[in-house]
Amino acid sequence: QVQLVESGGGLVQPGGSLRLSCAASGSIFSIRDMSWFRQDPGKQRELDARITNSDNINYADSVKGRFTISRDNAKNTVYLQMNSLKPEDTAVYYCNADLRKSPVDGLFQTYWGQGTQVTVSS
Repeated sequence: QVQLVESGGGLVQPGGSLRLSCAASGSIFSIRDMSWFRQDPGKQRELDARITNSDNINYADSVKGRFTISRDNAKNTVYLQMNSLKPEDTAVYYCNADLRKSPVDGLFQTYWGQGTQVTVSS
């Protein structure tokens, strides 16, 4: 059973910072991409940042220069450092991992964390 456990969300003032963490555990052979998404009620889930197993990184334009994604492969953990937070960053943030559970299965499956609430308000 693969699980992605998120932490680090909370309430922060505009201009403040938070660091989100997401640790993958369970039956995991390898992890390819790890990503962070955001979602407001009634809205589509949007990609904020993605990091590959080769440390190639992509950011959404709205967070470029403010957010930094990183990963610790030994811990199967992805981080999102969020700086200069704005009220419009308020959302539920989800981590995602594209992983393979078996060494003989060449297909990767995507898994989601439970989401963590980030609220930016004065």
